[in-house]
Amino acid sequence: MTGSSRGHDGRRIAFLGTGLMGAPMARRLLGAGFAVTVWNRDPGKVKALAADGAVLAETPADAVSGADVVITMLTNAEAVKDVLFDRGAAGAMAAGAIVIDMSSIAPHFARDHSARLAERGIAHVDAPVSGGVVGAEAGTLAIMAGGDEAVIEGLRDVFVPMGRVTRVGPSGSGQLAKLANQQIVAVTIGAVAEAMMLITAGGGSPAAFRDAIRGGFAESRILELHGKRMVERQFTPGGSSSNQLKDLNAAMETAASLSLTLPLTAAVHAEFSEFVASGNGEKDHSGLLLHLEEKNGRPGGKP
Repeated sequence: MTGSSRGHDGRRIAFLGTGLMGAPMARRLLGAGFAVTVWNRDPGKVKALAADGAVLAETPADAVSGADVVITMLTNAEAVKDVLFDRGAAGAMAAGAIVIDMSSIAPHFARDHSARLAERGIAHVDAPVSGGVVGAEAGTLAIMAGGDEAVIEGLRDVFVPMGRVTRVGPSGSGQLAKLANQQIVAVTIGAVAEAMMLITAGGGSPAAFRDAIRGGFAESRILELHGKRMVERQFTPGGSSSNQLKDLNAAMETAASLSLTLPLTAAVHAEFSEFVASGNGEKDHSGLLLHLEEKNGRPGGKP
């Protein structure tokens, strides 16, 4: 089917990319009463959303036809460019439509896409998210937005079912904030993993250690969620190491363009590069623990 019926506020939404994160986000919008048309490169990943009331589209251009708001949640900048410009989605949008790109891509790509869409009379907001699948399902994502202040404010009812939106600055600023977020996530995962190794090597219990420091100055969502994964040695993603590396690559490139030296980010970037190169890209990013154990000759976490 092409296009969608009008939602609870009269606006029609197209959602492009219904993978691990996109599907629960689209489901939140449907649950809030929006009419949503969905498309995914793998058609099998959209079928389940039909039961929630989504209209299924065969192509990106079909999905966005007549849409007022187009949300993209895709793997990388190349995928966003392909869907918007190579597969004809931008050409099928009406002037006055708004694109919200919730993918995680480098800031300069976001600014380029914004400029290309502006030539067609289409507004663009870069609005990547943090909070993982758990946050997507619960509607508690942290949404970092870059773009025109009035446009972002006018989209608040669209963002509310998915999480909490904060405008960080002009075009590209949302992506910059996501890179900074991913720096913190990666460095903290590395710190927690090294601490777990130190405790284990000295004969302590990683589980008891994690319990002991909860609520202290080292408390964080990383310690809570990823520390638990490390204790239980459950590394099915969540957030994949390949995606973590993609974001760290972009962070390092952006830092270089700004003449910044980021030694902690550089160190964890090197470790994730080795981990992914060793065939572990589809392990959860908390699985960096496995790589650090291997480097120390302690595979499996043995004391």
